[in-house]
Amino acid sequence: MSLRYALLALLTSSPMTGYDVSKQFSQSVAHVWHAPDSQIYPELNRMERDGLLESTVVPWGKKGTKKEYAVTDAGVQAFREWMDAPIEIRRQREPAYLKAAYLEWAEPGAARAELEQFRDYWTEHLAMLEATRATLVDRSHPTLARRLDHYDASQWDRIVRYKVFAYDGLIDQARAAIAWAERGLVLVDELEGSAVE
Repeated sequence: MSLRYALLALLTSSPMTGYDVSKQFSQSVAHVWHAPDSQIYPELNRMERDGLLESTVVPWGKKGTKKEYAVTDAGVQAFREWMDAPIEIRRQREPAYLKAAYLEWAEPGAARAELEQFRDYWTEHLAMLEATRATLVDRSHPTLARRLDHYDASQWDRIVRYKVFAYDGLIDQARAAIAWAERGLVLVDELEGSAVE
C-alpha cells in the first residue's frame, strides 16, 4: 500500500488542509500505515499534480492562508480501483523476530530487556487500539464522525462495522505479539537460568 492510497482513504471523509490531514492521519490511518509529515506534505502536492486531489486556498489564522485538499473524481476512481485490486501480500520484516532467532548470541540480560521492550511497546499500543475501537463503536471518533456526515444514515452501520473489523485485526495482532514476548521471557529464564541479570 502506498502513502497516496492511505491519504485518499483519509480524504474521502472530507476536504482537509495539510495540517488537518497530518493530525487526522496520526489518529487513524497511521495505526495501519505509518508516515511522517516529511512524507505526507510532498505526497499531497504530488497527488494534486497528478489530478487525484484539488486544492482551494482557505483563510488560516488572522492573516494567513492554507491549501485545503479535496479528492477529485479521478482520485475517487483511483481509490476504487486500488480497493478492488487484489492485495499484495508482503513478506515479514520484523527485527524482533530476526533477533529472537539468534538470541543465543545475546547476553541473557540483553535478551530479556529486548523482549520486555517489545512486550511493553505492544501493551501500550494495544491500549491505544482498544481505546480507538471504542470511539468507533460509539461513533465519537472525529474522522469517523466526519465520514458519516457524508453518508445517509442507512449506511452508517456498514461503515462502522468495517472500521471496527479492521481494528479487531490490529488488536488480535497486538495481543499475539504480547503473548509471544511473554513466552520468550519464560524461554530465556528456562535456558539461561541464573545467568539472567
